[in-house]
Amino acid sequence: MSTVMIIILIAVVVVIAAAVLAVLNRGRLSAGGGQSLKRRFGPEYDHAVARHDGDTKAAERELGERVKRHGDLRTRPLEPAAREQFSARWNLAQERFVDSPRQAVAEADHLISELAGARGFPADGHYEEQIDALSVHHAHHVHGYRRVHRAALATTGVEETAADTEEMRAAMVEARALFDALMAEGHGHHSTARSGKHLSEKRSTGITRRGVQHG
Repeated sequence: MSTVMIIILIAVVVVIAAAVLAVLNRGRLSAGGGQSLKRRFGPEYDHAVARHDGDTKAAERELGERVKRHGDLRTRPLEPAAREQFSARWNLAQERFVDSPRQAVAEADHLISELAGARGFPADGHYEEQIDALSVHHAHHVHGYRRVHRAALATTGVEETAADTEEMRAAMVEARALFDALMAEGHGHHSTARSGKHLSEKRSTGITRRGVQHG
């Protein structure tokens, strides 16, 4: 084989390898791989890694699949009447916390699920799918929903300790950030995340260590 042919074959192999690498990288980035996933998911990235016992590749595969399934989701606007009803129901749940913390967190759990469905996220009792979709668009707020959901599913009929009540209080406070983000007008995971953060900083959750504070 002539030197010219060898050079041509080497060039062809290099071009093919570069094309394959470009396709693989494009697919990885489109799903939000590596550093892109860390930026997009923030604390949710760490949660996924911990759930996979430190296996970052497995966590990134899971998060990438979430982006593929739910990344194109477009939220639906809330009618003014529905917005007022959701807000009033959340306030009632906060008021109920004084006498019945567990009932209050159960209502908050149901309310966030219903509100997410109204905004266009998966609903009809599909909690895992709903929270996966929410994590794509509200990664910085979704953990509060998990905490409220866990508290709502906790065993009833057992006398609540001070630690139980404090955990439920903290869960409702954290879940309020997601509630505010879902109530915000912004669309997409960037605008809603910023709006929810702003609202949760600006508005009181209404729950204090002693109960409910009106303001």
